[in-house]
Amino acid sequence: MCLMHRPVKMCSARTMAKIERIEIQMVDLAPKVRRTDAIQSFESQETPIVKITDSDGAVGIGYSYTIGQGGPAIMSLLHKTLLPKLIGRDPSNIEAIWRESLFATHATSVGAITSLSLAAIDTALWDLRCKKAGLPLYKMAGGAKDRIQLYSTEGGWLHLTPEQLAEDALARQSDGFKGSKIKIGHKLGADDQARLSAVRNAVGDRFEIMTDANQSFSLSEARRRARMLEEFNVAWFEEPLHADDVGAHENLAASTTVPIAVGESMYSLSQFNEYLRRDAASIVQVDVARIGGITPWLKVAHMAEAYNVAVCPHFLMELHVSLCCAVPNSNWLEYIPQLDQLTHSKMKIEDGHGVPTSEPGLGIDWDMDAIKSRSVDGLSAVIT
Repeated sequence: MCLMHRPVKMCSARTMAKIERIEIQMVDLAPKVRRTDAIQSFESQETPIVKITDSDGAVGIGYSYTIGQGGPAIMSLLHKTLLPKLIGRDPSNIEAIWRESLFATHATSVGAITSLSLAAIDTALWDLRCKKAGLPLYKMAGGAKDRIQLYSTEGGWLHLTPEQLAEDALARQSDGFKGSKIKIGHKLGADDQARLSAVRNAVGDRFEIMTDANQSFSLSEARRRARMLEEFNVAWFEEPLHADDVGAHENLAASTTVPIAVGESMYSLSQFNEYLRRDAASIVQVDVARIGGITPWLKVAHMAEAYNVAVCPHFLMELHVSLCCAVPNSNWLEYIPQLDQLTHSKMKIEDGHGVPTSEPGLGIDWDMDAIKSRSVDGLSAVIT
């Protein structure tokens, strides 16, 4: 029986359900296509998966990811430190569990390993909460809209030729997509210019082009490239500089008409607050795994709304489709297929828009047999 449709035994008003069992495993997925940018190649997708069962028999499944390395460290932190503390806890106290887990790892936060570990727990707890409430995540977390427009990154990698980029953008346009992301960061600006020119000439002016430098430029070079990007009326200039340098982003944002997008390499609410407070970014790309889960993701999204800034999250489209539809200031969903090998069904797409499921939970129909068969030896565990 599919876990999404498993009957849930409801507890009485006097007896709160408690977390009784937690199972963890990690799957290492090879990318479907070659994925390259200005600083790295996407080697593999290590996917830690957390399955939480409460005393009512209800199940919540969560996950996070890495790009090639660090997965075993996440699994160790979960197994040895974080998950044993959850046994006997009320799973509905999601905020308390998130904060206590963060402070239990105070010496290793803020940082990627801790955030990715917290995200695997937090998404499982939200899945459990939504299933017990009988609501899909997008409604449980806000219910602002029922679809979100898509742009594709999968055909815009740095190693592709201008002709290949244009061909893919045309294909996405014919599928109803509203934009495509093109990786930039070649040593010569003329090479990036040729790539963008090929795409713009192919798709015309009524199709958005997003650009992503993956933190590869200095401030002076980013200013120089921004002048070139203005020529193509791009939707945004993503990660032009190192994510820690808020001042340089503030300087760049003030010097160009191109919207500056940041967020995938940021791991705390305070980092986003600093960017927003200083007008250093006009697109927030908060990643639900790297920020530490749904709980902090929603806080970042609502904080951005207070600054009248759009949310266009990074990666994880199968989960972000619901979060984008939960909040009013989401603008785009990034299309990169990620979980097809581990699920019974793909994300629903209609007329170039991602559509969240109406099923209770996160909306990811996991194939547990596929997960078990692909799990990395030595990294699975059961905590009771």
